[in-house]
Amino acid sequence: MDDHRLVHECLKGKAVAQRQLYDRFASTMLAVCYRYTKSVADAEDVLQEGFVKAFRNLQQYKGDGELGAWLRRIMVTTAINFLKKNSRYQTELLFSDEQLHAVSSYEPEMNLAAKELADLIRQLPAGYQAIFNLYAVEGYSHVEIGQLLGISEGTSRSQYARGRSLLIKWIEQRSNEVKNASYAR
Repeated sequence: MDDHRLVHECLKGKAVAQRQLYDRFASTMLAVCYRYTKSVADAEDVLQEGFVKAFRNLQQYKGDGELGAWLRRIMVTTAINFLKKNSRYQTELLFSDEQLHAVSSYEPEMNLAAKELADLIRQLPAGYQAIFNLYAVEGYSHVEIGQLLGISEGTSRSQYARGRSLLIKWIEQRSNEVKNASYAR
């Protein structure tokens, strides 16, 4: 069943269609949620809350774009709201101008597997991780990120740059460890 027909059946309240929609998108959306949280359990909570919101607001999906993209936006917003209200993440999401500082624009050329990069991104503090994912992965602008997180565009840019700088540092460290290990053989 195509997405438009599936949405139509879901809007009629058909449980089979709702289950099919969930099954079709759950694993992809769980990966989206996991990019913003520090545990699978938190990601699953966000996923469930996101799907509840999606089903409650399914009539708002107009079919203009892909259903998966519409769901992804709901999941990202739900994840950001989860981070804001969860005390474990709140201190890492506090941004102030005093935290801002210049960062290097140095861009080393390195090979890194996608899983390794994803693991490194997950190690970033929650604020850096959220902004990095929103900008580099989801494609939000710094203006949009600022609106989502309640911060200025400049703070978003700075936090992204700091997170990126930290990732570069970690990638360089891994690269040096690999080189040193190969020399030791």
